[in-house]
Amino acid sequence: KDKQAYTSAVFYTWTMTTRKNPFTATLGATPPYLAGRKDSIEEFAYALDDGPGSHERISLVVGPRGIGKTVLLNAFEDTASDRGWRILNDTASAGFAERLRAEIINTLHLNRAALKGFNLHLFQLGIGMEWDSRTLSAETYPLRRALKDLLHAQRELDRISHSEPTGVLITLDEMHHQRSDEVIDFGATIQHLVREGENIAVVMAGIPSSIKPLLASQDDSNPVTFLRRANRIELDRVPDTDVRKALNAPVEETEVNWDKDALNSAVTACQGYPFMIQLVGLWAFRHRTDNTISVEAAQEGISKARRKLGQLVHEPALAELSPIDRTFLLHMAQDNGPSSMSDITARLGKSSQYASNYRRRLLDSELIEIPASGQVDFALPYLRDYLREHAASLVIDSY
Repeated sequence: KDKQAYTSAVFYTWTMTTRKNPFTATLGATPPYLAGRKDSIEEFAYALDDGPGSHERISLVVGPRGIGKTVLLNAFEDTASDRGWRILNDTASAGFAERLRAEIINTLHLNRAALKGFNLHLFQLGIGMEWDSRTLSAETYPLRRALKDLLHAQRELDRISHSEPTGVLITLDEMHHQRSDEVIDFGATIQHLVREGENIAVVMAGIPSSIKPLLASQDDSNPVTFLRRANRIELDRVPDTDVRKALNAPVEETEVNWDKDALNSAVTACQGYPFMIQLVGLWAFRHRTDNTISVEAAQEGISKARRKLGQLVHEPALAELSPIDRTFLLHMAQDNGPSSMSDITARLGKSSQYASNYRRRLLDSELIEIPASGQVDFALPYLRDYLREHAASLVIDSY
């Protein structure tokens, strides 16, 4: 009996220590439960089903770090993939259009046997079985022609297999105004394909400060019109009901339970911020006792989640700001709640117009928001606390 009890205890301990954590606290990783994005995913699915010309087929996802932009791109890719669409994804860093072109060329060439007899521009160039995609210049075989070939091949394969018509989805993360020339060329290519009725869909994502300069022109002088005409998805915090589901549903599958008060504390601490949900869940699960996430485990998880949020979200967001931007935020951090613009102006020792200029910059970056007339407050959870804790180093960096 003693041996049996010992064996059971060892097995129970092994099970508890090796149980997989259901939370994925990595920026861009798809969580086990996607909170608060159901409507956007459903609208995109309808657009794919409705055919060429549907507005949501060209979408722009905008929001601050950690709000779930990349996760939503992943969900859109899954939605298209489930329908048999071909997926091309990349980060919109320098050279993204050329990388997409090279990927299409390689895809078509590797599937040359299956595509034999198809009237593709690529095969009319006389390339052999041994070749290098770099020998095909963008002038000889531009991205537009490559995409036309890929779409044509997809259409023919659908016809042969008697499948429903599918197409090509391109997702681009981390869009930035500093690459506007490449974005303009890419946009012109997509506009041509849309006008030609091709089964093409494009979803792009970026933080507000990187996207808004691309949308700045209000007349036809701005050639990035496809961005301004795109379906805009501005991500915000999710409701507490969805936060609760996102924290509770994953642990139920592991036969672990939240203490009621612990779950309430965790929901409140997340403040509707998707990345914080994963951070709190991850650390609270690690500190559980037996099969229960206690109040103590939740508090420990919240504490560690806040530190990780500072490292992964607040620190890089502040690094992109000017010294005056950071000074403005440090003056805001002196208040326990929303700050009066008159107080911020006085602390800066500058004119109201000067303070308003920097308020606008920080609003565009979505680091602050306006809760009431004449007031400003932090848009990111726990940014006030982070600024207070790192005030000394931030002041040194600002001067």
